[in-house]
Amino acid sequence: MKSPTISQLEKELKTLPLKRVLEICVRIAKHKKENKELLTYLLYGSVNEKAYVEDVKEEINILFTEINRKSTYTVKKGLQKTVRNMNKKIKYSGDKKSEIELRIFFCKKIKSARISIDSSSVIHNLYHREIEKIRKIFEKLHEDLQFDYRSELEDLKVI
Repeated sequence: MKSPTISQLEKELKTLPLKRVLEICVRIAKHKKENKELLTYLLYGSVNEKAYVEDVKEEINILFTEINRKSTYTVKKGLQKTVRNMNKKIKYSGDKKSEIELRIFFCKKIKSARISIDSSSVIHNLYHREIEKIRKIFEKLHEDLQFDYRSELEDLKVI
């Protein structure tokens, strides 16, 4: 069976009664943790994007405190876990301003935690991939937003 397109699904959902759509949403949320998290963002987080970004920053802070610093391997694994979590939250939001803010925060957190970027090629690549993503997003932002973030990016030596 071939999966229908998003527009076909949307048309079908429009024809259903509200109660049936609600049942479908709840069932989808039960099916996967990611679906539940996305639904939570859509219901609560999207209303106040600034508060959502602050919550994600707090989660990043917590994940940084949980990083075991005894070996480069465990630091690498902790950073990868943090990036995975951050990317998931960014995907839910879809807002470029939130994305650049979170990526800048992550890179600053690495610097302030005094994690040696050159201790491992994986950590080095991870950090520079984030820097490159910041550059790409920065170029797409409106001039006013670029002005707002310019000093933070100069601190990271991105621009």
